Amino acid sequence: QVQLVESGGGLVQTGGSLRLSCAASGSNDRIELMGWYRQAPGSQRELVARSTSIGGTNYADSVKGRFTISRDNADNTVYLQMNNLKPDDTAVYYCNVLIQGYNYWGQGTQVTVSS
Repeated sequence: QVQLVESGGGLVQTGGSLRLSCAASGSNDRIELMGWYRQAPGSQRELVARSTSIGGTNYADSVKGRFTISRDNADNTVYLQMNNLKPDDTAVYYCNVLIQGYNYWGQGTQVTVSS
């Protein structure tokens, strides 16, 4: 059973930084994609950033230049460094991994950016 453990959310002021972490366990298969999604109240869940197993990345336009995704394949961990945070970044952030065609989700971590 794949488990995802997230950490790093919290409350920060506009312009501040946070770093999210997500550790995956419970599978010996290669993790094809690791990424982060977010969902603000009243909005649909949206992709923030994701990373392929060979280092490719893509980002939502709204976070380009401010957020950086990275992953440690040895530890099956993905990180999201968030800089210059804005109130619009306030949301629950969910870790997501794709293994053998199946999507797995973390429990979510709240990020709140105060103005």
